[in-house]
Amino acid sequence: MGKRNFSPDDRPPVRFMDSDELAYVATRAREVHDFWHVLFKLPTNLIGESALKMLEFQQIHLPMCFLSVVGGTIRLKPAKRDLLLRTYLPWAMKAGSSCDDLMCIYYEKHFHEDLNEVRNKWGIIPAPSVHETNTMR
Repeated sequence: MGKRNFSPDDRPPVRFMDSDELAYVATRAREVHDFWHVLFKLPTNLIGESALKMLEFQQIHLPMCFLSVVGGTIRLKPAKRDLLLRTYLPWAMKAGSSCDDLMCIYYEKHFHEDLNEVRNKWGIIPAPSVHETNTMR
């Protein structure tokens, strides 16, 4: 996040929630999304966002996550769509269903820990790198 000069605090507040509690949950889900980019080594481009939304769908089962994947997939050019469908979405389905329940973690208590140790503790499978996907074909 520091490399991209981004902070979760920069996001606009959540709107259209029926209660303060729901607004908090929605805000926290946004923050967790940003942490997951780091934990799963996903870029913030359309492929990375789509893969992360599939992973979120595996974790929290919200239809909007899956709909985001469909919308993102449509916007990709054929070669990138193929990469997403053949590599990143299958990875995201496996990674999202095999790791711990990541919505229930107090991430801020783990910022001082080694990133790879945290990944191992929570069963996180980092995304394949672009280099790895090029050698898989």
